Amino acid sequence: MRGGLRRVLITIAVVAVVGVIVYRSRGALRLEGFSGARLMHAMAGASIGLIVASVLLSYVGYVLRSLRWQGFCRILGPTRFADVYPAILMGFTAMFALGRAGEPIPPLLQAKKNRLQVASMFGLYVIERIFDLAGIAVLAAFGLMYFPADLAAGGEGHTWIAKVRDTGGLLLLGFMGIVAVVVYFRFHGAGVLDRYLVAWHNATGWRRRVAAQFAGFSEGLRAIRTFSDLLLAVFYTGVHWIVFTLVYLLVIRAFGAPLAAIGFTASMLILALTMLGSALQLPGVGGGAQLATFVVLTRMYGVAGEPAAAAAIVLWLVTFATPCLAGVPLLIHEGWSMGELRQLARAETAAEEAGTHVTDVTEISGGAT
Repeated sequence: MRGGLRRVLITIAVVAVVGVIVYRSRGALRLEGFSGARLMHAMAGASIGLIVASVLLSYVGYVLRSLRWQGFCRILGPTRFADVYPAILMGFTAMFALGRAGEPIPPLLQAKKNRLQVASMFGLYVIERIFDLAGIAVLAAFGLMYFPADLAAGGEGHTWIAKVRDTGGLLLLGFMGIVAVVVYFRFHGAGVLDRYLVAWHNATGWRRRVAAQFAGFSEGLRAIRTFSDLLLAVFYTGVHWIVFTLVYLLVIRAFGAPLAAIGFTASMLILALTMLGSALQLPGVGGGAQLATFVVLTRMYGVAGEPAAAAAIVLWLVTFATPCLAGVPLLIHEGWSMGELRQLARAETAAEEAGTHVTDVTEISGGAT
C-alpha cells in the first residue's frame, strides 16, 4: 500500500513540476493559450497498449546493457547474467530514488552481486558511461543531420535547417575524433599518464580526485583488450540505444496526432536531448528531462504545448521510473533499504574525496545479502 501511495505521490509531483515549468516558460515558448484541461485530455487519450509495449521493450534495453557489462567484466572474472541484470535494475532504481546522490550505487551493487573488487567496478562504470555518452552523441548527430526540412519557414527557416544539419555533422566528426583519442590512449597513453600522475595520487584536494578519475578511466579501458572487444561493446551500445529510440517512438505515437507524425530519426534527437537534460534530475522528481523533451517537441517539432507536456511526463516515467517496477522488489528481496543505499552512497562519496573507494559493501549495508 505504501509503495502504491508513493508512486501516486510521485506522479502527482511530476505533473506539478511539469506544470510549473510550463507556466514559468510560457512566454519564452509562446504558450499563452496553454490549457490544463487539454493536457488532461491528451493524457487520457493515450494508447495504453503502446505505453505498456514501451515499458516491456525498455526491459529488453536493460538486457543489452547487462550483456555489455558482462563483456566488460570478462577481464576480472566470470559473471552470471542472473546476477548482473538484477544489479542493473536495482542500480537504476537507486538513482531514480536518490538522484545524483545515487550515482555510486550501481557499481557497488555490481561488485557485491558478482563478488568482484569495488575499485575495478568503478573503472568499468567509467568506461560504460563513456560508451553511453558516445551513443547519445551519435543519436543527436543523426537526429540533427536528418532534421525534417518541412519544419522550416521560408528562406530564414531553410538557413536555420542548414545550420542544424551542419551542427549534426560537426558533432559526428567530433565524436569520431574522441574515439580515436580513446583508442590511442588505450594502447599507448594510459601508462605514460599514470606515471605523470603519481605525485597527484599522493596529493590532497582536487589533484587527488582528478588522479583517481584518470586511474578509473585507465582501469576501465583494460576491459577493451582486443578489437573484437571494442566491436562487441559498440554493438551492444548501438542496439541498446536503438531499442530505447523505439521506446520513445512508441510512447510518442501513443498520443496520436500530431505526435504520431514524428518518426524514428526525430525520436533519436528527442531521446538524446532528453538524456542530456536528465543531468538536472532531482531525486524521485526529475526536472531537466521533462523540460528538455517539452522544449524539443514544442520548439523544434512544432507540437502544441498540451500533448508535448503529456508526452514529456510519460516519457520520463517510462525512461526513468520503469526500472523501479522490478528494482524495488529486488532491493527488498536483497535486504536493502533506501536508508542503507543512501548511507552507502555517502560512504563512497567520502572515500572518493580521499582518492579511494569503499572496500566492504556488506559492512556498510548492515550485512544485507
